[in-house]
Amino acid sequence: MSNSTSTAFRYLFPFVDLSARQWAFEARLLRWLTLIWLLVGLIVLFSASYVVADAEQGDGLYYFRMQILWVFVGLIIFNTLTHIPIKAVINASQLLCVAVFVLIVATLIPGVGLTVNGATRWLLIGPVSIQPSELIKPLLLLQSARIFGLWNHIRLDIRLGWILFFVVITGCILMQPNLSTAALCGLVIWCIALASGLPLKYISSAALSGFAVATLSMGLRDYQRRRLVSFLNPWESPTGDGYQLVQSLLAIGSGGFWGAGLGFSYQKLFYLPIQYTDFIFSVFAEEFGFVGTVFLLLLLLLYATIGLRVALRAAQPVHQLLALGAILLLVGQSILNIGVAAGLLPTTGLPFPLMSYGGSSMIGSLAVAALLVRVARESCGAEVVSLS
Repeated sequence: MSNSTSTAFRYLFPFVDLSARQWAFEARLLRWLTLIWLLVGLIVLFSASYVVADAEQGDGLYYFRMQILWVFVGLIIFNTLTHIPIKAVINASQLLCVAVFVLIVATLIPGVGLTVNGATRWLLIGPVSIQPSELIKPLLLLQSARIFGLWNHIRLDIRLGWILFFVVITGCILMQPNLSTAALCGLVIWCIALASGLPLKYISSAALSGFAVATLSMGLRDYQRRRLVSFLNPWESPTGDGYQLVQSLLAIGSGGFWGAGLGFSYQKLFYLPIQYTDFIFSVFAEEFGFVGTVFLLLLLLLYATIGLRVALRAAQPVHQLLALGAILLLVGQSILNIGVAAGLLPTTGLPFPLMSYGGSSMIGSLAVAALLVRVARESCGAEVVSLS
């Protein structure tokens, strides 16, 4: 088939990429695992959102249809990024990073940002709301991998400028307030810096500073302290601060070994809050049980294993750090979401990548997955493009 026909398929049918047959094995496997993960997420979202959408929107398929639209857009971005050299993506991402940072700042302007449940994390652009803090994740990943991967080849003023930029971005996200996303972004940047071999004195200072800021944030915001206390003993206030976690635990426990079956979750019937976003795993566990949960964990484990293999085989430090950061953002965030739903971690607002409802999260997650696939293409058999 001609190149023009293949390109048409790639954009008109973004789940089809005929050129993938020539990719390295790791790249092809990561692509298929991403699509499987995405399919599982759509199935669970359909079940988790139907009743709520019918009650809130008068259309049970409302959230599912919107998610399909975002998946279509995300897959176009995914397929595009897998065909662009990492060097070109990193260069283009510098300006995009500044642009999305401006959007994050805009959410803090009274009357501009859209407030939901006490947090101003969204911007309303026409009929569409976007969450810039989700879109910034792949851009921060690219720039942190570049800065720390080429640390000894970059001028001191540029290094300090980008470090300050990272700090300001996470600070603005924290002010929305969005402690969980700010902490995740900071943690990913910190882990990339640690993996790059940065001197331990810098790493430890950054860790202490981050811990101090998180402690200060919880000291200033009463709801964050209450979340921490309710996480330790949710049954002390099962109808108050511990309500979300109690309902999540009931959903997971009700799944048993085989699960209640697709569509037969009881807790999603207006007992479990935000069941199609933050607590979508609870619905999954109730409907697919222990067996389904093990399958999902094995999928995440396989994804992480292949991703780490790609990182270890990469010849360039920037590629290694990019692959590592992608695994942290996709698999690490998934584990955090599961930990919150299972009561192992304090309740946060982190979505489950490729599963939770939300266009910004879907686009950001597919962009991160595409970067990992692209690293696999360039590091596991394809032509390597120099970054220096």
